[in-house]
Amino acid sequence: MSVAARLERLPLSSFHYKLLLICGLGWLFDAMDVGLISFVLPAVAKFWNLTATQIGALGSIGMVGLGLGAVIGGTLGDIYGRKRVFTITLIIYGIATFLCGLSTSYAMLMFWRFIVGLGLGAEIPVAFTLASEFSPAGHRGRMTVLLESFWAFGWLAAALIGYLVVPQWGWRVAFYIGSLPALYSAVLRRTLPESPRYLEKIGKRVEAEEVVAQVERACGVVPGTTEEYVQVSAAAETSEAPKKARFSELWRGGYVRRTLCLWILWFGINIAYYGIVIWLPTLMVGKGFGIVKSFEYVLIMCIAQIPGYFSAAYLVDKIGRKPTLTVYLLLSGVAAYMFSSSTTVGQVIGWGSAIYFFNLGAWGVLYAYTPEMYPTHLRATGAGWASFCGRIGAIIAPMAVGKIVASLGQQAAYPVVFALIGVVCVLTALAMLILGIETKGKSLEELARV
Repeated sequence: MSVAARLERLPLSSFHYKLLLICGLGWLFDAMDVGLISFVLPAVAKFWNLTATQIGALGSIGMVGLGLGAVIGGTLGDIYGRKRVFTITLIIYGIATFLCGLSTSYAMLMFWRFIVGLGLGAEIPVAFTLASEFSPAGHRGRMTVLLESFWAFGWLAAALIGYLVVPQWGWRVAFYIGSLPALYSAVLRRTLPESPRYLEKIGKRVEAEEVVAQVERACGVVPGTTEEYVQVSAAAETSEAPKKARFSELWRGGYVRRTLCLWILWFGINIAYYGIVIWLPTLMVGKGFGIVKSFEYVLIMCIAQIPGYFSAAYLVDKIGRKPTLTVYLLLSGVAAYMFSSSTTVGQVIGWGSAIYFFNLGAWGVLYAYTPEMYPTHLRATGAGWASFCGRIGAIIAPMAVGKIVASLGQQAAYPVVFALIGVVCVLTALAMLILGIETKGKSLEELARV
């Protein structure tokens, strides 16, 4: 019996939740690191007297690294394993973040933010591939969305650092705090198991069996074949011959529609998200709020991410990926448009919170959806290329906002930026509605057959 068949028949147990916590803490550090640049930008801009274009470039350079890192990390994850790549990337971006705090010039900070992006980008497809490959089909959506929800807590940590640390101790100290992920890598080395689906795929059957037996014991099931497993369909029991991932496979046969859909989704949601979060504190300062008040309001908005993720985690396995993602993207667009015309503090906080609620809920579903599109040998590579396409949007968005601000001025640019982001969200939702397939309740092996 295949490793996949044994994993699919298990209920959620302490093992799954421990894995969720281990990967989630790594993901929390990711979010904190990405979020830091948003909250230090106003202080850095003032420190070096940066122009709006320079601020946009500083926000975008990390996205260049994220894009390249996603492709590299996804490819390496399919060659050398999920665990090894996950651990190494934490060390890379943790050290690079510390060196950001030592930067003595704008150019040096740009360089280290690029290296930070490389490390972060390499981790993203690997972390979610690992979580997906351990989760049973009936719970896979919820588990991966819950993993993504750690992003909210990381972003809140970044907001707290921006609110409490930056005004009093400066932006350098914020980066020093952001280097903590390098230390967490030691925890991962000792406690994170390798994906048994991956081990089986590369021919390490004995090691794969050992990991699965560990999971079975945690679930209260005697390791090995049981009467319950006999009921598993023959299709789920088949094991593919070892294959090497190739980029061209993403654009062959039934994968064409899936790849096109994913690339559009990643591109659109990155434009919407990074067009907002990188610039939001700076735009609010330009609208007339003080820097401390701006951080305070953004911190309040960030809290809305948490129920956004949890609501998506509930719906993704109840009504499915396609309807949940489509509706959340549409409502993100509506919230962004309403935010563009907000005039009072209550409206700003209310519609800003709605943006974070629906946009981050959509992110959670997208991370659950992406690894489901490809077979094991291609999964991390496919997720990496989708992430790369998204980072193109993440690069464009902060720079485009910078150009709009430079052209119109901060106050006039405020409504224009958020109205445009609303349009992007609606168009992305339509792409999911037209091109997306439903994956709810299906095993990864079933979904791999196109």
